[in-house]
Amino acid sequence: MKIFNRIISLLLASRRARKLFRRSTLVAGALGLAIAVNACTTTPTVDQSSTDSSPVAQTQPAADTAQSAPATKTATKTYAENGVAISGADPVAYFTEATYVPGSADYTYDWQGTTWQFSSEENRDLFAANPEQYAPEYGGFCAWAVAAKDTLVPTDPNAWSVVDNKLYLNANQRVQATWE
Repeated sequence: MKIFNRIISLLLASRRARKLFRRSTLVAGALGLAIAVNACTTTPTVDQSSTDSSPVAQTQPAADTAQSAPATKTATKTYAENGVAISGADPVAYFTEATYVPGSADYTYDWQGTTWQFSSEENRDLFAANPEQYAPEYGGFCAWAVAAKDTLVPTDPNAWSVVDNKLYLNANQRVQATWE
């Protein structure tokens, strides 16, 4: 590290070097921004033309994918794998326990053509009484991808936040950090 600092101080000694350093810092900043904006495109996106209830993963970036349709900011489709919403996570637990809790096939509720799983009968009943209060925004798809890129991306139930009493799920922890 000392060698690196010495090289930088020698380079910045001249006026021309300082000017070049400022330009390269600007380029590095722009590159960092481009990497952050592209965070969700390396995760699988969902083919909206799929007719069954399970999403079809695509590994190429959404911008290069002719099959990816815009998410239109309010997803009418719910993210589900094998007919189970949000990877089987209990949506009520995000509010009541402030953590991800896996649901159980013993406690389910069908809403909007998808099966939702819960960790308890009490959570299932809370959801059944008011699904809109507990269901995640954007149909359970990655909130950052829908809001920033208008693309449906599957989510990781561990990457979540509740903001203004609304549940938002994201594709992964890196995207979650960007979202916050």
